[in-house]
Amino acid sequence: MGPWLDSVTGWLAVNPQWLAAAVFIIAFVECLAIAGLIVPGTVLLFAVAVLAGSGALSLSETLLLGFLAGVLGDVVSYFLGRHFHQNIRRLPGLRHHPEWIAGAETYFARYGIASLLVGRFIGPLRPMLPMVAGMCDMPFPRFFAVSLLAAAGWSVAYLLPGWATGAAIRLPLPEGFWLQAGIVAGSIAVMVGLSATSSMRQHRRATLFITGMSLLILLGLFIGYPYLSALDQGVMTLVQEHRSPMLDEVAVVFTLIGEFRNMLLFSALLVGLLLITRQWRQAIFAIGTLLFTALANTTTKHFFARVRPEVLSDPLTSYSMPSGHASGALALFLTLAVLAGRGQPPRMRLTWLLLGSIPALAIALSRVYLGAHWPTDILAGTMLAACICAASLWLVQRKEPLQALPPKVWWLILPALVALFSFFVMRHLPHTMMRYAY
Repeated sequence: MGPWLDSVTGWLAVNPQWLAAAVFIIAFVECLAIAGLIVPGTVLLFAVAVLAGSGALSLSETLLLGFLAGVLGDVVSYFLGRHFHQNIRRLPGLRHHPEWIAGAETYFARYGIASLLVGRFIGPLRPMLPMVAGMCDMPFPRFFAVSLLAAAGWSVAYLLPGWATGAAIRLPLPEGFWLQAGIVAGSIAVMVGLSATSSMRQHRRATLFITGMSLLILLGLFIGYPYLSALDQGVMTLVQEHRSPMLDEVAVVFTLIGEFRNMLLFSALLVGLLLITRQWRQAIFAIGTLLFTALANTTTKHFFARVRPEVLSDPLTSYSMPSGHASGALALFLTLAVLAGRGQPPRMRLTWLLLGSIPALAIALSRVYLGAHWPTDILAGTMLAACICAASLWLVQRKEPLQALPPKVWWLILPALVALFSFFVMRHLPHTMMRYAY
């Protein structure tokens, strides 16, 4: 595949006017039933995203193209399944590989709507689940609403890393940037890889291992952040270079969700509903994660007293490390992801964690984008939340595993959190836009 991929990217580099079409087509094929299993779309998407980040396309254009293509691929796959129903098994490809659709059918039958969200990030399932939803006559409005949400997260997860890499290569960055970025990224990659492996193998002390790894990286950031100035300055330069009015509005919405007052109310609502429904152990886990994350963040922030970047026209006066937005958001969404994954296979639990990390990552990145935090502030807040969440889970599960929440409890929690989020956005968005304007 190497020479073929090199020829495609080489041609696009010489003909950048076709890059937007290439991003759209590759993303569409990657999400299209059957074709998405055959074409190496993930590798191609990263390659064209790197080219887009080199100056050919803005980040908003790249993400929008991926989002629209992903939704279109889902819709086409859905109507293929709805038109052919069981006869679709006779189509070329599926006729000789019945296991492709069998796995997706089992997954959809077990998890329903959740399978469309979580399965979006599982390669073999991504292009097949929308078709299976059509075969099962899932109502199209419901399918389309879930597809919009899933495609938005998928576009960010699959296109942002490549685009950022291309942009970083193009810009003149401080000396030592790539070395520092490699050390930090490598440390986090090792932690994630070892943590995932221990979880998949269901080691008895997997959560304790994750706690230790997170704490080790957190201590490294606390000690070494003065020596990571090239990384901080380089990422800040890269981000501020690509600000745009449309992305400003998106960043403000996400940073609004992560405000301390809002996170406090979201957390109180979650814990209150768990207590009302008598989910005692789940409530203890949630309280331990959310409360101790907030306390640890406040304590360490004043201990280090690190000054924020001088980007905002109205600089914030509080200290920046670790980021309260990053730690608070990740603690909340990790709590929800852990509760959602209870009673499910290891792969499914890891996928829920990945899915829960996406909105938390968006909130954290919005702080760097708006110039309110250094990148190492975000990393420190993330490691802090991961450490406390894993430690809280280990303590709660010392005697017996945490049980899954009944579906009726989720039907209380999710609508309540969404309604509260919508209320804060509608009430405070105009004020926040003025505060973060540049």
